[in-house]
Amino acid sequence: MKLNRRTIFGTITAGALAMSMAACGGGSDDEAGDGDLASGEITGSGASFPDAFYAAAIEAYAEVNPELVVTYNAVGSGTGKSEFGEGLNDFAGSDSLVKDGDGPAEGSFQYIPTVAAPITVSYNLPGVDGLQLDQETLANIFQGAITTWNDDAIAATNPDVELPDTAITIAHRSDGSGTTSNFTKFLDEATDAWTLGAGDEITWPEGSIGGEKNTGVATVITQTEGAIGYVDLADASETGLVTASIENADGAFIQPTLDATTAALEGAEVAEDLSYNPLNAAGAETYPIVAPTYILLHTEYEDENVAAGVKEFVNYLLTDGQDIAADNNFAPLPDALRQQAVDALNETIA
Repeated sequence: MKLNRRTIFGTITAGALAMSMAACGGGSDDEAGDGDLASGEITGSGASFPDAFYAAAIEAYAEVNPELVVTYNAVGSGTGKSEFGEGLNDFAGSDSLVKDGDGPAEGSFQYIPTVAAPITVSYNLPGVDGLQLDQETLANIFQGAITTWNDDAIAATNPDVELPDTAITIAHRSDGSGTTSNFTKFLDEATDAWTLGAGDEITWPEGSIGGEKNTGVATVITQTEGAIGYVDLADASETGLVTASIENADGAFIQPTLDATTAALEGAEVAEDLSYNPLNAAGAETYPIVAPTYILLHTEYEDENVAAGVKEFVNYLLTDGQDIAADNNFAPLPDALRQQAVDALNETIA
């Protein structure tokens, strides 16, 4: 097996998989190693969307065995993919798929899904709770066609809410982001109104405010009366943001909960490369803006210790790590997809 040398950096310590793969939560179907202790250092970088889950998993993994130092730098999906392509990390986190020009060469990586979570539509409008937004109105708000909160389109789905004439301020990611990719992909696929395209980065309307990472967008919303933005559930919950109910494919207005996320995952079709799209999934109980997140693995590593460490840590995410997902505002993978991910990990790092 050819193995790549990688630059090691960072200070977050995590344990290797200890003593037996039983600590990873399964029998032979779940095993992604032979039970040998991995040691040394591995580093990942990328999406901020799953950062709360990865941070919790790294901390829990340290309790299993402290012989492996695991670092994850939440620098955004775009930067993570670029660093991955340059060989600056051992694994990357991304909520969006790799496109030409992102960095990694075709055939040089494997997607490993880990967890999923809703992208909330959070807003700062004192005195207004329980806001409901249909999909077309949501698109028009975020592309600047609706500019005040008492617009007739917003009032139409909120007849019992006293809406102020406060100006709307759009809060968005300033860095290349899988959260942006999934949010704009939803608007592009689900509505006829959206005209700004989809991707890790787009050109937002004049007067909107960018924030770095999900935490930055949450801060913009918190500090700006009249603001509305898209934020992962973990950061929205941590910041205490108010979230809107969004119209789903069945016409129901749904809050961004983990139950509604799980409902969306159940009907998602998984591609051969293990990517999948749960956006605007059918079902009365589904939340329509659900984002998957992935670990990108190199198909070749030059350092066998790095390969062993990556394999054991990612296996932990797919086994015992799934048990801590909900506590950190993420939905675990459906069993069938989780097993596919374990199988792909075993095949990629044999």
